[in-house]
Amino acid sequence: MENNPHSHDHYNAADDLISRNIKAGRGNKIAFRDRSGVHSYLDIEKKTNQFANLLISMNIKRESRLILVMSDSAEFVICFLGAIKAGVVPVPLNTRLSSEDYAYIFSDSRADACVISEHLVDIALKNIPKPANVLVDGSSNTYLALASALRSADETKVTAYTKPDDVCFWLYTSGTTGSPKGVVHLHSHLAPTADLYAIPILDISEGDVVFSAAKLFFAYGLGNALTFPMAVGASAILLEGPPEPEIINKIFLEEKPTLFFGVPTLFAILLASDNLPTKDEHNIRLCISAGEPLPSDLLARWQGTFGVDILDGLGTTEMLHIFVSNRPDEITPGSTGRVVPGYQIRLINDNNEVCAPGEMGVLEVSGPSSALMYWRQRQKTKDTFKGTWTRTGDNYSISEKGVMTYGGRNDDMLKVGGIYVSPFEVEAALIKHEAVLEAAVVGNNDQDGLVKPKAFIVLNKNFTGSDELASELINFVKTNLAEYKYPRWIEFLDELPKTATGKIQRFKLRTAR
Repeated sequence: MENNPHSHDHYNAADDLISRNIKAGRGNKIAFRDRSGVHSYLDIEKKTNQFANLLISMNIKRESRLILVMSDSAEFVICFLGAIKAGVVPVPLNTRLSSEDYAYIFSDSRADACVISEHLVDIALKNIPKPANVLVDGSSNTYLALASALRSADETKVTAYTKPDDVCFWLYTSGTTGSPKGVVHLHSHLAPTADLYAIPILDISEGDVVFSAAKLFFAYGLGNALTFPMAVGASAILLEGPPEPEIINKIFLEEKPTLFFGVPTLFAILLASDNLPTKDEHNIRLCISAGEPLPSDLLARWQGTFGVDILDGLGTTEMLHIFVSNRPDEITPGSTGRVVPGYQIRLINDNNEVCAPGEMGVLEVSGPSSALMYWRQRQKTKDTFKGTWTRTGDNYSISEKGVMTYGGRNDDMLKVGGIYVSPFEVEAALIKHEAVLEAAVVGNNDQDGLVKPKAFIVLNKNFTGSDELASELINFVKTNLAEYKYPRWIEFLDELPKTATGKIQRFKLRTAR
């Protein structure tokens, strides 16, 4: 039967992404470049078949969970897509979690098997009973090596008889607000992220070379470096290690990507580096940012230095990818842009009513990539998934023209003197100061137990934290915002606590104050 995500019959998301490239004659085209070299679409097809057959030979049942604790590589792609082809549910995990976090997720997911990169085996398995089915991407004296197991696996094509509404994969939330939650996605969710966003808005095509600093275990990175390029037959560069400025700048110069996906923190760090290529030295035609709102000052500095626009967008793990975005021909600095056609949004105020234009409210979204539920979290599922609507927890306002402006997380908003203050607005003001590289603002109680803004600052090089600089920054905010919004306290840090995907973990700043 037709492999169509909108059909009620057979549809397998992995088979779709692979077969569309083989059928289009792109089998010999480079699909991925990674630590080991280049991998064609035919290579990916062969090895995903082998991995699917390997899982079947290991007696890993349909709908069983397969945890992936893997660096970005062709092997990640093969295990992710091969599991889906076998009807097994891959669960990619953040590669920077603690042993306690891994133990929690292994237990919570009830996974039957795992694939782990060699250098992560000890930390991932430290606090759990020895699993029955472990494959190691690399060498191991204890567990079966993925490479040798694949070599002996059958290459015969196997595709489980799945339907669009079958469970396809899980992603665990990145933990900006506490314990990770298992977000359950269906086979029908992957393709729409490319069809509605990457193809019409980014104009991605088979001629593009994609590079995402956001990793594949993150919903944003999974779309950027796997779904999007495979949807159109483009090529993707996969970076195994952390996205250090020196490495990224080298990739810009040597690998010549045309699309670059990052997060605001990384764009700021790249601007602060000494060897960011100029417009005539790289091939980037467009940059994309998500994860946190992009300050207008950072956008202007990037445009002036790198010579390329950054499209700021909003996506969530629950929605899988970006559903509100600026456009290449319509960038409103300091805004998240307009809703992506194919999705619907609404803002809900404190009275549970739809907001009027210009009124701040909690963003809810409806669209074809919305997750099914949180695994084993019934109440949180009910709080987030409301019929066709998914509640994001982000505060937004929307203009008469449909342009959306971020107002902070619903649980980050501060009420100062009876008036709501957006932490993001204060952060954006602070970042405009030449001394400030990064800023995060949270609520802190004063001597009267009243909430006031407190700022945590990471300084640019050549600046040193001092009482004088703190006073200067406070006065700087007072001159740029309404006076009541200024931070009452400023604390200088060497770095802000973040998830592996670059999101600031404000809950850690709130508990540490």
